[in-house]
Amino acid sequence: MPLPRQAPDRPDRLRSRIGALSPLSFGAAPIGNLYAGVDDAVAQAAIGAALEAGITHFDTAPYYGYGLSESRLGEALGRVDRPRFTLSTKAGRLVEHGNASGNDGFAVQGRHAVFDYSRDGVTRSVEESLRRLRTDYIDILLLHDIGSLVHGEHAPAVLRQALDEALPAMASLRDQGICKAIGIGVNEESVCLDVMPRFELDTILLAGRFTLFEQAQSRRVMAMAYNDGVAVMAGAPYNSGLLGAGDGPGATYDYEPASDAIRARAQRYYDIGRAEHVDIGAAALQFPLTHPAVATVVCGLRSPEEVHVATQRMTTSLPATLWARLRDEGLVAA
Repeated sequence: MPLPRQAPDRPDRLRSRIGALSPLSFGAAPIGNLYAGVDDAVAQAAIGAALEAGITHFDTAPYYGYGLSESRLGEALGRVDRPRFTLSTKAGRLVEHGNASGNDGFAVQGRHAVFDYSRDGVTRSVEESLRRLRTDYIDILLLHDIGSLVHGEHAPAVLRQALDEALPAMASLRDQGICKAIGIGVNEESVCLDVMPRFELDTILLAGRFTLFEQAQSRRVMAMAYNDGVAVMAGAPYNSGLLGAGDGPGATYDYEPASDAIRARAQRYYDIGRAEHVDIGAAALQFPLTHPAVATVVCGLRSPEEVHVATQRMTTSLPATLWARLRDEGLVAA
């Protein structure tokens, strides 16, 4: 019995602006050399494999490899008829010359990213993204990382600038047709709850908070998004690799080493998956689509092999007994 794909029973602004996204989206941070270098030919082949498999939405950002991810997408997709795919990229960081002062996780030399949530910064960011992506419009423009997880004590000031400058600039770009829809791309519920009542968004990309492993930190925003017609792009379905492997829990959670307690809880999913003869990665990839506010699942991919695994997982039939057991064990919210 396949996992039911719940189509929204109310209109959402994203669908009205750009149509439906492919249920599985190509998360392009890995081809920005996230954690390790990716050969250019492998990155190009991954993008091509995604298109062949029916993945038609691609999510990137200037931050991902300091422009490398966007450039690689632009090279591959520049040869494809534009109506065949949709793109989301982000604003809030600008790419500069010179090595990063710290470790952002990208294996790229000679460039780094700096925060800029000003009106001019957003405009410059989009102009540079359009050049790298080799397109004259962006389907979805997201304001990137405006919460306290990234900015700490400076988050209130960042939020004010986002509301006063960045988001109005993005809305203006939407009015000009330079982008078709706008939203925010974040890893925490609280900033969504701060922004959504104060600025009309078409979508939010929420990474790691509405997943098979974790739903507690997204209940309020998922309900608000559904009620307000805001489409959710569910990112990081494996919680940074925790539920991504086929044989047992991964070593990372939320982009950090997973604690013993986290890995022990993750092992319970694998135990149930083994008992049900199910690849738990397939359940993790399909789970977000059970919520009617979710428009797509954004999964980071870096090779044709990973594309093949993800598309196979997305189309694998899963038994109803799996979900019942996960609920009974308290591993999925009722």
